[in-house]
Amino acid sequence: MTVARLMLTDFRSYASATIAAGPGFVVLTGENGAGKTNILEAVSMLGPGRGLRGAALAEMAREGGAGGFAVAAELSDEVRLGTGTTPTAPERRQVRINGAPASATALGEWLSLLWLTPAMDRLFTEGAEGRRRFLDRLVLAIEPGHARHVSRYDAAMRARNKLLAAEGPPDAAWLDALEAQLGQHGLAIAEARARTVTALALRIAAEPDAPFARAALAIEGWVPSRRPLAEELRHGRARDVAAGRTLSGPHRQDLAVSHAAKQQPAARASTGEQKALLLGIVLAHADLVAERRGRRPILLMDEVAAHLDPLRRAALFERLGRSGGQIWLTGTERALFDGIGEATWLAVRAGRVEAA
Repeated sequence: MTVARLMLTDFRSYASATIAAGPGFVVLTGENGAGKTNILEAVSMLGPGRGLRGAALAEMAREGGAGGFAVAAELSDEVRLGTGTTPTAPERRQVRINGAPASATALGEWLSLLWLTPAMDRLFTEGAEGRRRFLDRLVLAIEPGHARHVSRYDAAMRARNKLLAAEGPPDAAWLDALEAQLGQHGLAIAEARARTVTALALRIAAEPDAPFARAALAIEGWVPSRRPLAEELRHGRARDVAAGRTLSGPHRQDLAVSHAAKQQPAARASTGEQKALLLGIVLAHADLVAERRGRRPILLMDEVAAHLDPLRRAALFERLGRSGGQIWLTGTERALFDGIGEATWLAVRAGRVEAA
C-alpha cells in the first residue's frame, strides 16, 4: 500500500499543497530549510504517534495560519486517511478513515511506516528512552495493536506516579486498579517487544556483513518474571514513593545494539558504523514487515543519501529498488540520486512542491 496523493493544509511551512506520488521512489530535492522534512513528517503523521520529529501537535500548525492543521492522503487502494487539529483544540488530534472518525491507533491497520532521520544518528549514544521509542515503532509496524497497549500503559503509569506523590495515604483501591492495568498492558508490551527483537535478530543474522554492518540485538533492563507485574508494583510502592517514579515495568527496558562482527556495543562504534548499523536494522525490518503483514512498509529517509559513501549509496538504492514498496527520500541535489532509476521527482522551494 502506498500514498498516491498527499494533501496538506496549514501544516508547518505549507499553507496548502497537493502532492501526487507514484509507487517506488519519491525523491524530494531542494535547499536546506525549503520544507522537505516537513513533507516526510506529514506522511509520518498517517500512522499512530507524534510523527518522525515527535513534536507537539501545536508546533505542526503553520505560523500565521488559523491555528490548526490537516494532513490527508489517498492510498493506492482508494482508502482515504486524514488527521489534524482545529484552532479551538490545537493539542487534540482528530483522525478520519474514509470520512469516519477513528482513533489514531487505528491508522496502524492501514499503513506501516518506518523512518530514518539525521536526529537518529544519536540513537546509540543518548538515553534509553529514544531506543524504546524506536523499538516500539518497529513493533508497531508488525503489530498495530501495540500502540493501544503503550498508550494505556503510559496513562496508567502517570496516574500511579501522581497518586504516589500526593500528600497523605493514597487510595489503595485506585492503586490496585492502576497496577492491574499496568500489569495487563505492561506484559503485552514486553511480549510484543521480545517477539519483534527475536524475529528481527534472526533476520539480521542471515544478512552479509557488508555493505551494511550486521547488528546484534537484545532487550536489557526489566524483564517479566513469574511474579505478575501488578504484584511487583504493589510490593514496591514504598520504594517507588522514595524514588519519585515507578521502577518496575517495560518503561525500564532498553534496546541493546552491538556490532556483530566486532562484538562491540554500537555506542562505541564509529559514526559511519553506527549509520550502517541503523540502516541495516531498518532494511531488515522492512523485509520482516513485508513477510508478516503481506505488504511493505512505507520508508521515509531524510538526508540519508548525503551521509553515505558512493558504494553504500549505490547498494542502498539497488536493494530498495529490488525490494519494492514506496520510499520517500530527501536531498539537497538531484546528483545524490544518480542511478536510482524510475522515480517521482519533486522540487521543494519555500513551501511549494513542484514536479522536477
